[in-house]
Amino acid sequence: MSGQTNDKYRLGFIGGGKLAGSVVRGLVRANFCLPNEILVAEPNDDVRESLGNDFGISVTAENAVVAEQAQIIFIGVKPGVVLRVVEEIAVATTNKLVVSLAAGVGVASMEVKGSARYLRAMTNTPAAVCQAATAIARGSRTTDIDLDHVREIFLAVGTVVEVEERLIDAVTALAGSGPAFVYTVIEALAEGGRKCGLQEEVSLGLATQTVRGAAQLALESGLSPEELRRLVITPGGTTAAGLTTMEERGSAAGISAAVEAAAARAKELAPNESERAAKDA
Repeated sequence: MSGQTNDKYRLGFIGGGKLAGSVVRGLVRANFCLPNEILVAEPNDDVRESLGNDFGISVTAENAVVAEQAQIIFIGVKPGVVLRVVEEIAVATTNKLVVSLAAGVGVASMEVKGSARYLRAMTNTPAAVCQAATAIARGSRTTDIDLDHVREIFLAVGTVVEVEERLIDAVTALAGSGPAFVYTVIEALAEGGRKCGLQEEVSLGLATQTVRGAAQLALESGLSPEELRRLVITPGGTTAAGLTTMEERGSAAGISAAVEAAAARAKELAPNESERAAKDA
């Protein structure tokens, strides 16, 4: 295992792909713990090499090693694989805290497969730069101490809220998928600038910084989006003309509908889950 210096690890990740890998990178960037205190099980050789060589993370190809040696285990695999992994590591994770990062698979289904203390967290890829938006939802065995531990971890890479598990699908759509929607907005702003004569790289840079600055102002000012919008609009001016066109094209409605569509898809990832959990029991 690359970078291994301990027999026990503070944090373990089963899966080191897009989402889980972003969290790992963010934790290292935030100096939450030493890189060699994190152990990641990842079947992809290239991903293991990147995490190990570029970030100093301890890596392995074996899920069982993470389950046995890490104090808190994060499951960062695709939804269709989660329950299989939970069952595979059930014995090794007895009385441990296991946090699923997957959409669609509820705590009840995991609790059928093992005796760990299961909790769900939905975060997003900006975790890599410590700007994640994360929601956590407890299970029937989750303790207040467990919740405090997980909250501390995700606060290191962004903001954290606690929600009821039934709302995780909404968080998946808004926060989990949301960055992709924002990148589409950035892309559209940049394309507009390009069509108005700006060089592509100049337009993209301005668009990206504009979104970053607008978001930062929204966070720090405490004003509502409507109030902030009014600070920009001059009656009959350029912003008013642009917003009128956005309304005519249904741009805002399209973004809202995208969140709803993503939430609906999250529910489809694990249909009739409560029935399946009852059957498995």
